[in-house]
Amino acid sequence: MVVLLGEDSRVIVQGITGRQGSFHTRLMLEYGTKIVAGVTPGKGGQIVHGVPVYDSMEEAVEEHPEANTSIIFVPGRFAPDAVYEAVDSGMRLVVVITEHIPVHETMRFIDYARSRGATIIGPNTPGIISPGISKVGIMPGHVFKRGKVGIVSRSGTLTYEIAYALTRAGYGQSTVIGVGGDPIVGLTFTEALKLFEEDDDTEAVVLIGEIGGDMEERAASLIERGEITKPVVAFIAGSTAPPEKRMGHAGAIIMMGTGTFQGKVEALEKAGVRVARLPFEVPALVEEVLHG
Repeated sequence: MVVLLGEDSRVIVQGITGRQGSFHTRLMLEYGTKIVAGVTPGKGGQIVHGVPVYDSMEEAVEEHPEANTSIIFVPGRFAPDAVYEAVDSGMRLVVVITEHIPVHETMRFIDYARSRGATIIGPNTPGIISPGISKVGIMPGHVFKRGKVGIVSRSGTLTYEIAYALTRAGYGQSTVIGVGGDPIVGLTFTEALKLFEEDDDTEAVVLIGEIGGDMEERAASLIERGEITKPVVAFIAGSTAPPEKRMGHAGAIIMMGTGTFQGKVEALEKAGVRVARLPFEVPALVEEVLHG
């Protein structure tokens, strides 16, 4: 088993003719991702890296009814409409790479997708990868390898760094999910943990958080209630960040006493999660929780 992304995933790239869309389409194809179509309004009939391009999702799905996943490389002001189009065309998984989408727009399309049974990853996400099977995103595929450790993360760069450290230590990954760095995202830590809990191929989970928001605290509460039985190891970025200071991601801001580094670490440790102080400590903690 895998989480969300597997052998049966068939992908449509929205914004495929743009510079980023074209570039990452090539890399995803090289990784082995099954991309069946691309969509750019007004560009129908073109071919990008062997992938046929259509003017709309409706046309693409009509020609490729097996499609079930979308990845969006559409500029911020047009991205919400692209999400609605993906959901309305029957996509069950929509990965929104785009950043700088207004929060109120994000809230609307996430709610819309959930009401129709679709999962949104992002926005402002590096994507999702099931190593050796499929990659729908912009992450460097070579740092990952197939294995038994699930990863869910708010940070792109730290995801790559920690995944590579695990790979070098002999711990491959089942599925790696970047939930996105915005204040509001589709798939949350708690939802991802539940998916990993149900995945027979995942034996442990690494949670990579950062200051700001309360996703880590909610995850800790879920674990403390006993709803997650698999061992969880965490790393929280932002230990030296001053209060009310934005640290890169839109979601990484401490406000009114919530979202602090210490608060997140204490909540996770209280739930029994082993928290690494430095990224390179994660593999050793995974070793401990799996093998004692």
